[in-house]
Amino acid sequence: MKKNVLIIGAGGVAQVTAHKCAQNNDILGDIHIASRTKAKCDAIVESVRDKGSMKVDGRLEAHQVNARDSAEVANLIDKTGAQIVINVAQAFVNMPVLEACIEKGVAYMDTAIHEEPDKICETPPWYANYEWKRKDRCAEKGVTAILGVGFDPGVVNAYARYGIDTFLDELESIDIVDINAGSHGRWFSTNFDPEINFREFTGTVYSWQNGAWQANRMFEVGKEWDLPVVGKQKAYMTGHDEVHSLATNYPHADVRFWMGFSDHYINVFTVLKNLGLLSEQPVKTAEGLEVIPLKVVKAVLPDPSSLAPDYTGKTCIGTLVKGKKGGQPAEAFVYNVADHKEAYLEVGSQGISYTAGVPPVAAAILIAQGDWDTQTMVNVEELDPKPFFEVLDRIGLPTRVKDAQGDRPWSE
Repeated sequence: MKKNVLIIGAGGVAQVTAHKCAQNNDILGDIHIASRTKAKCDAIVESVRDKGSMKVDGRLEAHQVNARDSAEVANLIDKTGAQIVINVAQAFVNMPVLEACIEKGVAYMDTAIHEEPDKICETPPWYANYEWKRKDRCAEKGVTAILGVGFDPGVVNAYARYGIDTFLDELESIDIVDINAGSHGRWFSTNFDPEINFREFTGTVYSWQNGAWQANRMFEVGKEWDLPVVGKQKAYMTGHDEVHSLATNYPHADVRFWMGFSDHYINVFTVLKNLGLLSEQPVKTAEGLEVIPLKVVKAVLPDPSSLAPDYTGKTCIGTLVKGKKGGQPAEAFVYNVADHKEAYLEVGSQGISYTAGVPPVAAAILIAQGDWDTQTMVNVEELDPKPFFEVLDRIGLPTRVKDAQGDRPWSE
């Protein structure tokens, strides 16, 4: 049984992950939090203690680490005795952290595809450019590596697997829909790291349709969705991590990702992009100072974690699968609704961080218990979703299903 968790990262998602690990430390053991800035880790430790999140007495410690240095991460794994590493830092550090985990033979998980700072929207399937190249080494060393186990990617991949296995005989399409119907009260802000957020939307929108990769521009394809709780919402087809693995595992189906954006967000985004302020390439100011425009924009926007106290409203994120059952058309929408205010009251974070930070803890619990200790590299849709849903139900992200029979909890 694997125990003792090392959390890499100290943002809003890491805060949620730390609280949830603490609430389940009878299973997960010692908890360590590490990032480049130890003060941020100290603040998370203080938040966990202030809210009394520790289920049983145990170690809860903060550390400093340069996560881009595999040797430093490996040394910290040795120092902490961690057997499970939860990487919720920026996606730029995925490969160094994964390499350290392979070297030390400990379990690894992350919540997004690896990115290189000077590259945006890489050739699909993106996972094949970095993570999947290390799959054989994970299998050879018996290293469990669960890729993209946030909410999207992550839980929505499990929703796809469950919906396909439970409600369909023949699969035709997978549509992931992410709607944030909340309000943070700021003139403009992103819900997670602005640099990662904008990079996600400045490149080509890749989808898998008609048995091939299709390319569109951001905000080119939109449609209105009528969803549980949040009602009718406009969403746009967007490139996203889970499309790359789901298209590989379900090549005969169309796979698309849709995200909701307000007109205000689109207007601000468009102006910033047209001015060149979302570029990841360095430019020189008149004074000869070299800057990266995207990092400047990030520096002047609100820290997403600062949005939490004022955030109200709900999210609805789910996966719609369509196909046939018994020769007849069939579909099912598997989803979750989360509340921003409830997330803040529980762990001091807003709902977007909550939905991203809870799933890797559920996965860590399943690794610790042996259910998901795969000893190889997998994407979430390759795993049995039912144990995942059972843990998610218990720790704060209940799963529901809407199909021809009605809207109900998945287990009914």
